[in-house]
Amino acid sequence: MGKIISNDVCSLLGIEYPIFQGGMAWVSDADLAAAVSNAGGLGIIAAGNAPKEWIVEQIKKTKMMTDKPFAVNVMLLSPFVDDIVDAVIEEKVEIVVTGAGNPGKYFKKLNDNGVKIIPVVPSVSQAIRMERNQGVVALIAEGAEAGGHIGVTNTMSLIPQIVDTVDIPVIAAGGIADGRGMAAAFCLGASAIQVGTRFLVADECNVADSYKEKVINAKDTSTMVTGNSTGHPVRVIKNKFAKKFKKMEDSKASAEELEVFSSGSLRNAVVDGDVENGSIMAGQIAGLVNKKESCKSIIEDIINMYERTVMSIND
Repeated sequence: MGKIISNDVCSLLGIEYPIFQGGMAWVSDADLAAAVSNAGGLGIIAAGNAPKEWIVEQIKKTKMMTDKPFAVNVMLLSPFVDDIVDAVIEEKVEIVVTGAGNPGKYFKKLNDNGVKIIPVVPSVSQAIRMERNQGVVALIAEGAEAGGHIGVTNTMSLIPQIVDTVDIPVIAAGGIADGRGMAAAFCLGASAIQVGTRFLVADECNVADSYKEKVINAKDTSTMVTGNSTGHPVRVIKNKFAKKFKKMEDSKASAEELEVFSSGSLRNAVVDGDVENGSIMAGQIAGLVNKKESCKSIIEDIINMYERTVMSIND
């Protein structure tokens, strides 16, 4: 490796390769983030709905495991979001990724403490709004192929429209798991990629083995989207839980009924390994993910395939 890539995102964040690991709630902990950062990418701890104490513990653990840059993903719908922002500042985390809401009220505090801010955006309009804010150094543009909470526009359409609209680096996310996807994203104008689903099966990822097996055994048509009726669509692997949720939606169940039914479902799958009654969040690219391997091997494979792809195009 080495012919690729020291680009604007690498220089901006101090990373070796322009590969972000997705911030996945209940999944992206210190073990995964540190392994990705040590392999040259940007590891990301996902705060999710966790309390401040857990985030502080994960940040401290990550610092013990790597001296490379890493980020914290702040989920803005969390009831603990104010505390999480305080934890990021107190623990001197240099990079924050924000998702599921408007981070505007936290910009000044983060800016005053020199934190680089990278919002996740699903649309051109949100990209424009986020770029206007001081401290926003890049954007993660996430297409509907991604696992978990998604927008409506697919990656292939979304990336070039956002790239043409903003003047800061764009990280492409959604439906990317190998070097071919990286090459495609770069052709569309992205400066980096974010990979989530493939890191679910990494050796250093602490999700239940049964969850990993569901991802490895997935096919191209194995995912579905639930939650459209609530305004918060989520891409998951089809199972008993997902089909029941969709049936409730089709029967016009209220948002409250759906909330009660789905409460704790992601933890059930990730931690407890209940892959029938839990929510198995994964992207459409799961059908391309077919083996467990280390984060280092995943990143090396992505870079090597990228280089081969680019060479074949140039030839």
